[in-house]
Amino acid sequence: MRVGKIVLAENLRYLRTLPDACVDLIYIDPPFGVNKKRAHTHVSTDQDKRGDRVGFGGKRYKTTKGQTLWFDDSFADYLKFISPRLREARRILKKHGSIFVHVDHHQAHYVRIKLDELFGPACYKNEIIWAYDFGGRSKTRWPAKHDTIFWYSKDPDTYTFNRAAIDRIPYMAPGLAGEEKAKLGKVPTDVWWMTIVPTNSRERTGYPTQKPLKLLKRIVAVHSNKGDIVLDFFCGTGTTGEAAAKLGRKFILVDSNQAAIKICRKRIGDFKAIGLPE
Repeated sequence: MRVGKIVLAENLRYLRTLPDACVDLIYIDPPFGVNKKRAHTHVSTDQDKRGDRVGFGGKRYKTTKGQTLWFDDSFADYLKFISPRLREARRILKKHGSIFVHVDHHQAHYVRIKLDELFGPACYKNEIIWAYDFGGRSKTRWPAKHDTIFWYSKDPDTYTFNRAAIDRIPYMAPGLAGEEKAKLGKVPTDVWWMTIVPTNSRERTGYPTQKPLKLLKRIVAVHSNKGDIVLDFFCGTGTTGEAAAKLGRKFILVDSNQAAIKICRKRIGDFKAIGLPE
């Protein structure tokens, strides 16, 4: 069964071609408005006595730089960029649908106000904090090690929330919870402790700002049903599409970056959708 499609397009123009109320769930991880180029260079290492890098046990390695993948994350007016896309997202959501908007501290406060304006405060459901603990450490302030994911529903009272599909996590103090509860695990709160994609992981594509599959599987599993259509119009390397496909959902992935689309197609295949909006 063909379950999705991958589209190389400018996302606002593409969104305007979709009919009203045609998708069940939207997740987007747009540029964060950090006013710089976001880039990642693939680096491979080989053991070499004359290498430029020292590893465990004093062994030396030679590093070789490969392809650099990048996108521009600079905006004169970030809200002017994101607002029409959020407006179209609301239009194409079904009544029971939800949107998840993944941002960081640079624009989160402005995006929250815009979402309140477009969806209405009653449709605000959660501000989810994705916390991780890798990367550089600032010496002048507390290191920023979290992103913010805003969840809004199309309708304040009717939305998909499959509580039974939530992946449970260990109790921090299992002895206090009791043996039975500790064995089952607890439901996560609105703070999600979850690692980034490790540099040596098979999941890693080398694309900057790639998000872990586990994060997207949690959102897709809980906030959509089998056969639903999941849309990501800042799809990057297609993590949302892979999560949707593995959980029995259909997907639409959109990006204007040719390198990203190439990775998507290699990762999950270039599906031509059946029963998806054209």
